[in-house]
Amino acid sequence: MFNLYKNSIFDMGRPPTRPARLKNGFYIELKVPGSSSILIRRDTREQMMMAAEEYARTKTVIIRGEMFNDKWIAEDSKS
Repeated sequence: MFNLYKNSIFDMGRPPTRPARLKNGFYIELKVPGSSSILIRRDTREQMMMAAEEYARTKTVIIRGEMFNDKWIAEDSKS
């Protein structure tokens, strides 16, 4: 019993210094009043729009757009 407690406290590593990288895909941001937001990724634009419609019933939805190679793709240039 003591070994489990000891290992869980002292085996913690150094926290990461770089921010997490996002995968390529389409992102929406979900917010609930009184709490922080969360990013949801979908593979295609159609899947993202379907998820946004579904989550919009109970949460505040912000469509972030497409992430490709750690950069947000501008929606205007796709027309």
